[in-house]
Amino acid sequence: MTTGDRLLRQAALEETRQLKYARRKLVNRIALTLSLLAMAFGLFWLFWILFETVRLGIGGLALATLTEMTPPPNEVGGLANAMYGSFLMVLLATFVGTPIGILAGIYLAEFETKGWLANTTRFVNDILLSAPSIVIGLFVYAVIVARFKSFSGWAGAIALALIVIPVVIRTTENMLQLIPAGLREAAYALGAPKWKVILSITLKAARAGVVTGVMLAIARIAGETAPLLFTALNNQFWTSSMSEPMASLPVTIFKFAMSPYENWQKLAWAGVLLITLAVLGLNIAARVFTRSK
Repeated sequence: MTTGDRLLRQAALEETRQLKYARRKLVNRIALTLSLLAMAFGLFWLFWILFETVRLGIGGLALATLTEMTPPPNEVGGLANAMYGSFLMVLLATFVGTPIGILAGIYLAEFETKGWLANTTRFVNDILLSAPSIVIGLFVYAVIVARFKSFSGWAGAIALALIVIPVVIRTTENMLQLIPAGLREAAYALGAPKWKVILSITLKAARAGVVTGVMLAIARIAGETAPLLFTALNNQFWTSSMSEPMASLPVTIFKFAMSPYENWQKLAWAGVLLITLAVLGLNIAARVFTRSK
């Protein structure tokens, strides 16, 4: 092959490389543009929803909203009993569901990853994750409410706990599986027992992810309406007894938003704003307390 032929071949190869590079660059620009458009589309609706929530919710916020009970139509009142009921049921559901979910997630990630019990647990957990919340509410209604012939805050807390558990299980298992095996092996080499490795190494390393999963579960149950309609129902008055029907913010919002009364609609928007601010505050607190020191 002569020198001229080699030069022509190298020029052809270089031209081919340039064409491939230009094509890849064009594909990259198209993909980046589509990604930015998709992000902008999602952010547009998100900010619109937040803007309308703030605009309409501020109009219903007042001192009476936080201190008085739900009013009759066309009278002054607030959401104090609904806020208290939601707080109590969400708190109990979190205290019940979080330890169960974390322990189950640790078992699936650290003790038995491929056994029949682990596979069965994951299968049932997937069903619970995808099950509509109204189905869980109907289940608790049939098991507790119908049997005791009374709606109650306990039934509502149990229904919410059944929603918390699968979310925490899945998040805990996934976060623990992301921890490098070398950290565990190094701890075992130093003679640390398995329980010490889990508590001091893997769980501590996955702390931020686990807490985020718990916050996601709380954010989900904070706005659930369907399970509470079948379990806790509602209560226009203040009650601290978990054995009685109990008001909740989502159910009150649903009831007031569907009404034709202006004062109820304002309180419904105020309740939406309060739930949004509460969830936002929880997420900010989780980021602050779990950030690396």
